[in-house]
Amino acid sequence: MSGEILSMKNLVKVYPMGEDDLTVLKGIDLSVAEGEFIAVLGPSGSGKSTLMNIIGCLDTPTSGEYYLSGRKIGDQSERTLAHIRNQEIGFIFQSFQLLTRQTALKNVELPMVYSSLSAAKRRERAIHMLERVGLEDRMYHRPTQLSGGQQQRVAIARAISTNPTILLADEPTGALDQRTGRQVLDLFCELNAEGRTIIMITHDPAIAAYASRIVYILDGEIGERGEGDVH
Repeated sequence: MSGEILSMKNLVKVYPMGEDDLTVLKGIDLSVAEGEFIAVLGPSGSGKSTLMNIIGCLDTPTSGEYYLSGRKIGDQSERTLAHIRNQEIGFIFQSFQLLTRQTALKNVELPMVYSSLSAAKRRERAIHMLERVGLEDRMYHRPTQLSGGQQQRVAIARAISTNPTILLADEPTGALDQRTGRQVLDLFCELNAEGRTIIMITHDPAIAAYASRIVYILDGEIGERGEGDVH
């Protein structure tokens, strides 16, 4: 593991609610090193989704500082934030978020359309990413022709296609059965062993235990209890 890739200092998020403000994040301090696999574990309403949205540059904090790869995110334009979301953060969602009318191959190619790669290079890389997640025999299938686990593998291939700084996974096994969920988590562990930085949001301690570090969030505040059990 090398240097710090993400840093949050005294980060606060407040939502106006008429006469009363709702403070969802209350002075978050969080650092993630390059190559770490961390789980953000908390129950519904703990603030973990808001924290994920800020990490993913989908939302901005009310106060405090957020640095990603040494860049202060709060100072960036909308155009730059869009570029960061596309190139530096690989999103993996519970509901897969695949385009149902496109093949697995086309879904994986999609984020690379905004890169400088030629069409041939995009296709070559997409094929390689699908091979990496064990779906070389399913690349011309549409999502409706794939199982839930296969769809999530397509989503993971799409997320890593741009070689992002961070893989950000939101309840990545929530729509999967237990056995398939374990296979997806094992794939995360393999990707992490290759040096990829992974931040996984979950409410399930058994899922969080796959990470090398667990960050607990409750009522908008963070605490840690050391190492998770690496499976």
